Amino acid sequence: MAVTTARYLVNLRQRWNAWFIRGVDHDAVLRQIAEDSGWSGRYAFLIVISAAISLLGLLMPSVAVLIGAMLLSPLMMPIIGLGFGIATVDTREIRRSATALVAGAAIAVTLAVLFVSLSPIQTITSEIAGRTRPTLFDLLVALLSAVAGAYALIRGRGGTVVGVAIAIALMPPLVVVGFGIATLNWTVFAGALLLFATNAITIALTAALVARVYGFGSHLSPQHTGWQLVLFIVAVGLLSVPLGSGLRQIAFESVARRQVRETINERFANPSRLSQLDIDYSTDPIRIRAVVLTPRLDPKADGILAADLRERLARPIDVHVDQLRVAPDGSSVEAAQIAQASRAAGSSEAERQQHAVADLALIAGVGQSDVTVDAPHQTLAATAAPLPGLPLAGYRALEARAARAAPRWTVTLAPPSDAPLPTVVIDEGVVDGVMLDTAAWATTRLNRAILVDGGTRAQRRAVAAGITSRGGSAAIGTAGGRLRLRWEVQTQAADGR
Repeated sequence: MAVTTARYLVNLRQRWNAWFIRGVDHDAVLRQIAEDSGWSGRYAFLIVISAAISLLGLLMPSVAVLIGAMLLSPLMMPIIGLGFGIATVDTREIRRSATALVAGAAIAVTLAVLFVSLSPIQTITSEIAGRTRPTLFDLLVALLSAVAGAYALIRGRGGTVVGVAIAIALMPPLVVVGFGIATLNWTVFAGALLLFATNAITIALTAALVARVYGFGSHLSPQHTGWQLVLFIVAVGLLSVPLGSGLRQIAFESVARRQVRETINERFANPSRLSQLDIDYSTDPIRIRAVVLTPRLDPKADGILAADLRERLARPIDVHVDQLRVAPDGSSVEAAQIAQASRAAGSSEAERQQHAVADLALIAGVGQSDVTVDAPHQTLAATAAPLPGLPLAGYRALEARAARAAPRWTVTLAPPSDAPLPTVVIDEGVVDGVMLDTAAWATTRLNRAILVDGGTRAQRRAVAAGITSRGGSAAIGTAGGRLRLRWEVQTQAADGR
């Protein structure tokens, strides 16, 4: 049995080497990483620029500005270089990458401290607060993004790195660390530092594992491999403790807020209305303050609500409800107050719509008047302004970012009509699925068809079918030359003119 298992493992390893590792140019990948992972004047310049842009995006706050900072930030390459150095046990590369990473982080934090100290605006915005409470989800994002980034470097698929750069927010947490130091807010400082450490450590160690899977460090002994696995498991385990605690706290707050609302609404039945609710989870006991519009005052409400919520939440609770007496008579002043509260709710909905439009306009790089709003169907649509050098995958990532910024809306962000189509990649007979997804997405956003030219007829048919199966529009084009994509020329009839 043991001999059979060993033979199976050897056979599996041989197939893996034949299918995946044989086509990897290890020397070329290591040379590229060595060129980009160390300290240089270009690296220092990009650190300064991306840190300054990040700070502006955090203080404004502006999602679009932060995306620009993420795309400029050069921090990912030293972290990837550190991971490949660990994979190959190259102490020189580890030292070079770690030095560049620490120096870049120090410059970013120092600049943030200086600028925030001089800035008249030192308010904790939503973008700053969003980077002070990391959870296990952030660790998972870093892990998956590191797999994508390492794979893109190994396979030479640079377009994927654009999406990875947006997904992994390395520079904004560093700037928030500086913000915390400048404002002496150690809660902000600690939370942002934990988020950056989570991203950096997880990316480096995950990249090391991906590199080992693809044959880097094949000269190492089994003891080295075991040491690398232990390092990864221990690091992820240690990070999971505070991140898991943060996730539990966020989950508790979400459940607690819902239960508080339900408990108050059950105590004050219709036509009473909960007008305002504030919960402070940082105090002990948890402090709850609410305002209720009710036609009948309930002097025992605070004590009964506190007892009920203590039982539901299993936490000490301090509750106080301000009860504003109103009459159900529509001609009364109190009823007018209820109507005013309703109008205020409608106003807040209009404000949320305006914020969603503003966020999409900023991300797309267009004016708010260029955003199409369909309020009844909760949809927003816009065409992105051209960003030189940004591939279609980047515009698709911008759409995903805009959708996250407006969770109540269906967001459609079309790329510019002249955006270059992705390069067709066929690896060992398999068409790149990410390329097909991106091409199909572009055809639906621009309402145009793609023609597949070059290669063999079977290859053209396979690529066109792959795009079509993903909801896009594609057809077989002309023969000759390398396999490539081009937009179908739209006739006047097709354009509706």
